[in-house]
Amino acid sequence: MKSWWTTLLAAVAGALLALAGVTIAVLWGGVSARPEPPRIETAIARALRRAAIPAAARGAKNPLQATPETLAEARAHFADHCASCHANDGSGKTSLGQGLYPRVPDMRLAETQELTDGELFYIIENGIRLTGMPAWGTAAKQAETWKLVHFIRHLPSLTPEETLLMERLNPRSPEEWRELEEEERFLRGDEASGAPALPGRHGD
Repeated sequence: MKSWWTTLLAAVAGALLALAGVTIAVLWGGVSARPEPPRIETAIARALRRAAIPAAARGAKNPLQATPETLAEARAHFADHCASCHANDGSGKTSLGQGLYPRVPDMRLAETQELTDGELFYIIENGIRLTGMPAWGTAAKQAETWKLVHFIRHLPSLTPEETLLMERLNPRSPEEWRELEEEERFLRGDEASGAPALPGRHGD
């Protein structure tokens, strides 16, 4: 019982500190998303995120093996669905990712890599409130989320060849696809004209 009360009091204290930090930040800098979040705010937000993930979810094990096929499927999914914010290499260095508050994290670093598989799965499935991370999960697609967990683990060792494969799968406008196809035709020495067929998108 004492342990339960200690946990509850710690959570309440953390929430009050976070509220105070947000209040000070808003009063000091307004509601602009441009400033870099202060370290104390980032630390409190991460602590609260961890405390909010149920213990059973934190301890969940990935039921899938990190086979080449699994990583290839997850790589394609990440390129089409996640790279707009997180970048193909997981660095978060995109105009969208760097425009959010808080900034999209570099998932190659310890702050992400030290999360358990269960924590990564829970975050992808349920999102994080008051950030740009939406809830992507559905009961029918949990296997896809577990594959993404494997790919996130793989990000620190992503190869240039894999990055090139992902670039082809990144979402593009019709005009961008035409420019890419024209560039490839030029490099092949193909003078054929005509509008290229647009490739299909990776399935949702």
